[in-house]
Amino acid sequence: MNDKANPPKKSGGERKDRLAEALRANLQKRKAQARSRRAGDPDQRPEGLPSAGKMQIK
Repeated sequence: MNDKANPPKKSGGERKDRLAEALRANLQKRKAQARSRRAGDPDQRPEGLPSAGKMQIK
């Protein structure tokens, strides 16, 4: 067989570490978005929507 066709795989630990770090970063970003929405502040992304502002009770 050709050994170059199936190179030895790297340890799965490196991949798991990268995926775990990406997951943590994504979770922090989503939590920040949720906090800003609860506070009524506009999203900090340039493509984000403006906040609705304060509700007026009649």
